[in-house]
Amino acid sequence: MAVESGDYIFLLFIFLFSTLIFFIFSSKKKPARSPPSPLALPILGHFHLLSSALPKSLEALARRYGPLMQISIGSSRFLVASDTSTAQQILRDHDVEFASKFAFGPSHHNIFKGAEFVNAPYGTYWKFMKRLCMTKLFAGPQLNRFSHIREDETMKLLRSLWKCHQLGEPCDLSTKLTVLTNNMQCRMAMSKRCSRSDDQAHEIREIISNMMACGGRLSFAEVHGPLKHIDLFGNGKRLRTALRRFDVLIEQIIKEYEDDRGESEEEDVMDILLETYRDPNAEIRLTRDQIKHFFLDLLIAGVDTTSASMQWAIIELLKHPHTLRKLREEIDTAVGSTRLVNESDVPNLPYLQAVVKETLRLHNPGPMLRRKCNSDCEINGYDIKAGTNILVNAYAIMHDPGTWEDPDEFVPERFMAGDRDDHHMELKGQDFHFLPFGSGRRACIGAAHATIVMHTTIGGLIQCFDLKGAEKVDIKLATGYSGAMANPLVCYPIGRLNPTILHVK
Repeated sequence: MAVESGDYIFLLFIFLFSTLIFFIFSSKKKPARSPPSPLALPILGHFHLLSSALPKSLEALARRYGPLMQISIGSSRFLVASDTSTAQQILRDHDVEFASKFAFGPSHHNIFKGAEFVNAPYGTYWKFMKRLCMTKLFAGPQLNRFSHIREDETMKLLRSLWKCHQLGEPCDLSTKLTVLTNNMQCRMAMSKRCSRSDDQAHEIREIISNMMACGGRLSFAEVHGPLKHIDLFGNGKRLRTALRRFDVLIEQIIKEYEDDRGESEEEDVMDILLETYRDPNAEIRLTRDQIKHFFLDLLIAGVDTTSASMQWAIIELLKHPHTLRKLREEIDTAVGSTRLVNESDVPNLPYLQAVVKETLRLHNPGPMLRRKCNSDCEINGYDIKAGTNILVNAYAIMHDPGTWEDPDEFVPERFMAGDRDDHHMELKGQDFHFLPFGSGRRACIGAAHATIVMHTTIGGLIQCFDLKGAEKVDIKLATGYSGAMANPLVCYPIGRLNPTILHVK
């Protein structure tokens, strides 16, 4: 049958119409837009551009490549956010999409595989454990219930310094502050054991210290680069050995709790976890490894960071005698010389609060906030795919000269009431210029406890002692991800109050 000319016209019309529709929809489907990235080397990626002080290295790169850039270390890739606006999008506007964390550090050496709480994906288990922490450990009423533990351990610290004063001996304040925070955490979580046995608390402290040392020695290249699965210097093996020691010790403590079941009226966190472990109808059936890793996370996160922050505060105060005198005058005026500063005094000590805030801004112990994208989204006009790892560089944000005048200087006055708005910034991370404990769902759950400890401990040390010699300490940063000091803080404490306040002769 012959084809009419009208059929040709109709077919041509269909072809042209289909082509037009194709191009319309194709133009709407934009190609993926990726953040800028420095030139990478084969295999190594951007390792050659990074120093041992990772937050500072990334801050320098961000000045050139922008507030959201892509960095690769071997086969591992990250997006790095370095300004307030980008952080706000990630931590507030897209909080649910970024509510998971990626494992950052020597996690492949962890013997408790899949039992982590801090690094657990955002989901039922993580929500349950966070709710437990907030209701049974770090909520206001629970914090008040543990005030006698904090007071007791602070008194022990001050008495130990008084003994050094009497003997004229140097004091390793770094170790003593770590002992303080370790004992507080142990007694709050496992009061029945750690308050009865100094040996167990000491062993826990020693194991955690070994783990932190091994983790710090595992270089960024070993952890995230092409050498990730090669234990080049044996630090991974030593870390696994420390973890096994912790496993044996915590198993012993758990068995002691099980043997003492029902003998004590006072319930602590270990009791609550074991109750959930035994309950067949519990919302979450905890495993033994999950209980063990919870305490591991609690001790690592709460001990090292709080201790490091207090060390930096003391160093800065000794480097700035005028600031030290101003703080001491405030404490002497508000508290006097006949009793120790306590938690109820803190609201009446605004300069002490400013010193703590400025310490956390200048020497933040968690300068890199880890997030993992759970679903596709858009940040700064760039397409972020699900599964992307994000680092929010809180160090860069809290050292931004556009926000902070003289950002590398220790100036507590910036947090006092005045002409600027800085003093309104709170510790909860609601102002994205100031992120000492992160923000959003994955913000630090122990922030309230940490700040209480910092205020009363720093206040007690400054009230009771002149600390001599510490200004000579080499204050370089330790290698790794945290903002800890590389060298111990050693000083000679000189008592300045009547020793009867500390109940010593």
